[in-house]
Amino acid sequence: MKIDSFVIAILLVVGLAYFLPAPAHLLPLDTITRVGISLVFFFYGLKLSPAKIKSGLSNWKLHIVIQVFTFLVFPLLVLGIKPLFVGQDEETMWLGLFFLAALPSTVSSSVVMVSIAKGNIPAAIFNASISGLIGIFITPLWMGLFVSVGNINVIDVYIKLLSEILLPIMGGLLLQKWLGTLPQRFSFFFTQFDRSVILLVIYKSFVHSFEGNVFSSVQILDFLILCTWVFVLFLAIYSLITLAGEKLRFSREEQITALFCGTKKSLMHGTVFSKVIFGNLPALALILLPLMLFHAFQILIIGIIAGRYNQRN
Repeated sequence: MKIDSFVIAILLVVGLAYFLPAPAHLLPLDTITRVGISLVFFFYGLKLSPAKIKSGLSNWKLHIVIQVFTFLVFPLLVLGIKPLFVGQDEETMWLGLFFLAALPSTVSSSVVMVSIAKGNIPAAIFNASISGLIGIFITPLWMGLFVSVGNINVIDVYIKLLSEILLPIMGGLLLQKWLGTLPQRFSFFFTQFDRSVILLVIYKSFVHSFEGNVFSSVQILDFLILCTWVFVLFLAIYSLITLAGEKLRFSREEQITALFCGTKKSLMHGTVFSKVIFGNLPALALILLPLMLFHAFQILIIGIIAGRYNQRN
């Protein structure tokens, strides 16, 4: 398995934030990222296929399992381990784990992995697409109920999410008739644009965190423990979805789709939502750290599993 180039890009951007923080102060990154985020979701609206979403509605058992694990089981698992995190830094790490758990599933990578493993592609498209829309409402609700760090005005968060995310999505859907072929014709450009916006948000967050010495008290052992928790959570969700699929007698294609969509978390939504929910919180990079670790884990592990499923046919 090749190391994903985007994971390498994230590591380089984190290094750049440490050694070259000046651009974060010289450039209007707040404005750039805000406009970039709106464009990302405008393009997302262009790519959403109402016909495919409509055709996927019939397999309701599969959809319920995926969304329940994404937005309910995952957050409850992380909520259950909260007493194990004591101290300000550890509580911030837990907040990052909980934020990760409350996020929607990925879109493109879920569909790609399901396709490689020869699962139910229309169901994957439906769940990956609908998950991002559900997350606009559910993720801030979870964070507003259980966040113990900082003050979050849920109403303000929803207003920002509606104006910066939902309205651009609706605009993309409305213009799909005229511009809907652009994402397919220029898929490479749209992918790189999405990734560039994510990298800008990560860069800005880490610059502020490095300047605020947020990571000064984080020991190597703490980092390794965090990696372990991320890996354990992934395995727990994967095992529980496997068990649920067996109990519900899912077909092989349905089981693949449930596993690959229900275990994924979206780095794109996470970086965007973090900016809206937490603003310029100095510890934002520490909150994003579990999500970036999970992103690397899910690409590596699900990629290997998808390849094995493909070879069985």
